[in-house]
Amino acid sequence: MPTEGPAAEAPWTVLKTLQWTVDYFKSNGLDTPRIDAETLLSHVLNCQRIDLYLRYDQPLNEDELTRFKHLIKRRIRREPVAYLVGAKEFWSLRVEVNPAVLIPRPDTECLVENALKLLPRAAGDDPCKVLELGVGSGAVVIALAHERPDCHCWASDRSWPAISLARRNARWHDLDDRIRFFVSHWLDAVVSPAAFFDMVLSNPPYIRHDAIDHLPDDIRLFEPVGALDGGPDGLRDIRTIMVQAYRCLKPGGELLMEIGFDQRRAVEALARTCQAYADVQFFKDYSGHDRVARLQKKQRP
Repeated sequence: MPTEGPAAEAPWTVLKTLQWTVDYFKSNGLDTPRIDAETLLSHVLNCQRIDLYLRYDQPLNEDELTRFKHLIKRRIRREPVAYLVGAKEFWSLRVEVNPAVLIPRPDTECLVENALKLLPRAAGDDPCKVLELGVGSGAVVIALAHERPDCHCWASDRSWPAISLARRNARWHDLDDRIRFFVSHWLDAVVSPAAFFDMVLSNPPYIRHDAIDHLPDDIRLFEPVGALDGGPDGLRDIRTIMVQAYRCLKPGGELLMEIGFDQRRAVEALARTCQAYADVQFFKDYSGHDRVARLQKKQRP
């Protein structure tokens, strides 16, 4: 942190600290300087962001200033705020995150929103069964389980650290008894009976390999590249999931995948080539881009 920053011996109140930090973040080209400053300072003070407005005249002690300076330095190097504070809100739920997993994004809430609309209700004693592939932090499957207590959920990831984190998040929300986590690269380790799941959903890597180096530094330098890189055309994992999901979906079951904003035509072409799905539909994100692909398995082969 520059020498002109807050000094432990100066009376740095919450208001003064925020004002200085917002200006400093702006001068260093951060896109959301006020949100970043408020999030980091509320983390240091162990309070909600809104509480900062009630503490404007409160001075920071030496330990609080030291910890805040450390976070400022890391944020200037473009380390994501979510990693700095160790959590991100998703679907109004707190989700712990770390560099082993992608940070949940608002666009992915569209995946949850449309899954909830399409999930069938339990038929008698037969609960609705859902599988998420590439669970990461667990944000998506936890949101679904939270909204639909009648569903039985499974979730996989090829990363042990991701599975461990997702389990921890499920426990935090008292959902660990309703979500079964296991390690698998997509469906490679799935040994469930054929036609078992009502829905398979995934937010797979879909960024073209040659576009990775052009991502913002916050993403390129810190988030796990394996969860971003979709191969030469960005479709490598989408293609695999489309083929593999067919065998474990019930007739009429749904496959939902988050896709890149410009991948609609390519996904439609893949679905035609696969010939396993009766219908392909797309749902837009909050920016108006095609973001979620819905593929419905044919009722009959």
